[in-house]
Amino acid sequence: MAKVAINLSTGSIQQEEIIVGIDLGTTNSLVAYIHPDGHPLAINDQGRGTIVPSVVHFPAGAQEPIVGTEAKDYLLTDPQNTIYSVKRLLGKSYRDLGEHATQLGYKVIDDNTEGLVKIRVGDRFYSPIELSAEILKELRLRAEHALKTPVNKAVITVPAYFNDSQRQATRDAGRLAGLEVLRIVNEPTAAALAYGIGLSPDEEKTVAVYDLGGGTFDVSILRIQQGIFEVLSTNGDTYLGGDDLDRAIIDYWTSDYQLAAYLYQNGSAQQELRLLAEAAKKHLSRHEEFSADFGGTLLPLTKTKFNELIQPLVERTIVSCRQALADAKLTPQQLDAVLLVGGSTRVPLVYDSVSAFFQQPANSSLNPDEVVALGAAIQADILAGNRRDVLLLDVTPLTLGIETLGGLMDPIIPRNSKIPTKAGRQYTTSVDGQVNLKISVYQGERDLVKENRKLAEFDLRGIPAMPAGLPKVDVNFLLNADGILQVEAIELRSNTRQAVEIKPQYGLTDEQVEQMLMDSLTHAREDVAARMVIEARTVAEQMLYQVERFVDKNSQYLTEDEITQTAAQTQVLREALETNVKDTILKAVDELESLTSPFAERVMNISIKQAMAGKKIE
Repeated sequence: MAKVAINLSTGSIQQEEIIVGIDLGTTNSLVAYIHPDGHPLAINDQGRGTIVPSVVHFPAGAQEPIVGTEAKDYLLTDPQNTIYSVKRLLGKSYRDLGEHATQLGYKVIDDNTEGLVKIRVGDRFYSPIELSAEILKELRLRAEHALKTPVNKAVITVPAYFNDSQRQATRDAGRLAGLEVLRIVNEPTAAALAYGIGLSPDEEKTVAVYDLGGGTFDVSILRIQQGIFEVLSTNGDTYLGGDDLDRAIIDYWTSDYQLAAYLYQNGSAQQELRLLAEAAKKHLSRHEEFSADFGGTLLPLTKTKFNELIQPLVERTIVSCRQALADAKLTPQQLDAVLLVGGSTRVPLVYDSVSAFFQQPANSSLNPDEVVALGAAIQADILAGNRRDVLLLDVTPLTLGIETLGGLMDPIIPRNSKIPTKAGRQYTTSVDGQVNLKISVYQGERDLVKENRKLAEFDLRGIPAMPAGLPKVDVNFLLNADGILQVEAIELRSNTRQAVEIKPQYGLTDEQVEQMLMDSLTHAREDVAARMVIEARTVAEQMLYQVERFVDKNSQYLTEDEITQTAAQTQVLREALETNVKDTILKAVDELESLTSPFAERVMNISIKQAMAGKKIE
């Protein structure tokens, strides 16, 4: 007898288990699913609203934490045991946080275990992954309660700028929450789906998705053609969002109304002020003035002053928009739509600035808080096989490559490559008899690896001893649909292989995220110059090695004069190396090559004659 699943919430026969879409946000999180009528719907369990604050509270003596709306109330009364904005800590080390660590109401520590931060609550220590799992678990339970059916599979969204470590941390959090994470999807891509763009196979559009949430900012340029979603470029800032708009208000009030001493003396005052700043931001989105009493001090704020405070932050988002457009090689006039995502886009200055930059009214027709979760649900529907005419292509935001001779970065998967993708290069050894090859993997845009971020390092061991240049080593990069990188090295002659999945211990620092792309532009000229010098030096050093080995092995076939001339020209090349001037080095290389080529040709002919001696050719 076959079993038939019935969804008690809708009364419909459930053909397959439900896959939910989850927006795991810095400030708020949501879970959504596809209603039987085919439309995505954010889940509102027991009338508590669709939004679940990303807040976790640990009551004294209790076994289980409190998550969401109820936990948010404890931000004032018990801040030390109430965790918020944990998404900002995912995949991070204490060094990455810098001064931000002191601005949190709870204790963040660095115990040097795997380089990841830990959050201290009483005598217990939690990782950001564990805390994120508590939020995801709450979302899963709400979905199960509302839909009256088990929920074990999910699509979870992340900012487009999340690196490998942060994506892996998100996946691990889902697993801890009892969810099989079928796909990690970039938030802007999910948002475009929610706006319904591209669901018609014959639709062709190019859109910008501007996503300013509580703690992160992303802008992506997408081209939708024949049901294919292609991210042309992406840019953003993993430490910029509504929290920072609030922080601008807090800093202004603290400075102008001498609140520092009061905040220091009152444990819960810092959280109270943070919530007051958030209330001011929301109020000024609809009114011209705001004022509130704070510990006996009246704190006023006008819309004009608020705009003045946040103008530099909004301008930082516009800089990212400008870069994303440049990367996509497009002008504002070539965009069909600009889609707004994230609660912070309700701020009038944000809306006005974005509309002015893109030279068209931004589309804010959907609830900006729900957009990403709704798109994640649509992506889940695609994975379930219910929308076979839609294909999503994301991109990797930073170049991935390996270190080569001289400390150079050899790009293998360029920035903005579509994922999933696979790419590789072939390398060889530089020293005779070399049996090990070190593979160092980097992420970044600079020509020198020391300016980029190291992801991993491993050794390809057991290469058969051969003359330099004979081994053929394929290094392949496989970047999967979640943005997780696998690296494989294979020596083709012996089939020796080694593979590693890149799981960095912590993410990019805030400064790296903001400056990596800008640095690659501002230092482009000196980077290219440095690369050319290093490449010239590498050629020269290889030439010296080969010539000296040649003379040692074949001195009996060379005249004394030829050996003397070669030694002299070799010394010229050594002196040229000391100048570190590209043209001087390459000139000396060319002269040494011109001198020794006739010798090498003559010796090769002698070797061939000796090898053929005594053999009869038919």
